[in-house]
Amino acid sequence: MRIRLPKVFAIALSGMALLFGAGASAQDAAHTEHAAHAQSAQATLPTGQRWATDAPLRDGMRRIRQAVEALGHAEHGHLDSAQMANVAKLIDTAVQDMIANCKLKPDADAALHGLLAKFIAGAQAARSGQGVPAALADMRGALARYPQLFDDPDWNASTP
Repeated sequence: MRIRLPKVFAIALSGMALLFGAGASAQDAAHTEHAAHAQSAQATLPTGQRWATDAPLRDGMRRIRQAVEALGHAEHGHLDSAQMANVAKLIDTAVQDMIANCKLKPDADAALHGLLAKFIAGAQAARSGQGVPAALADMRGALARYPQLFDDPDWNASTP
């Protein structure tokens, strides 16, 4: 499935890719663009409430959870660098899809941004092979935080 981005967004991604250099991925550029979008909002959750979710968010978070679980095999030395890079691509794609299909209110978007930053950093660690245990811990923490922030009724019932 091909993602169609608005022309302005695609231009921003291209510019950010040039700014970051040849080694950076489009994911880094998308993250930077998303950060600019989310910075204007305060991620303040109303007391006792969680942010509403939409289908792209729920799907993306499930895909990320599966990828993080797969990456967990690296802790036991069961993944080589090519396999870790493939898992990183899965995370990248899920994050890109969520960013491209962002339909959340500004405060919810800002709350999501905090989680996405952990996944983006984790994917980079998997690609580089550096800091994977710490990145896994951060991503697992973000996955645990997701149902505290967002109303996803099937999160705990869904299979990884």
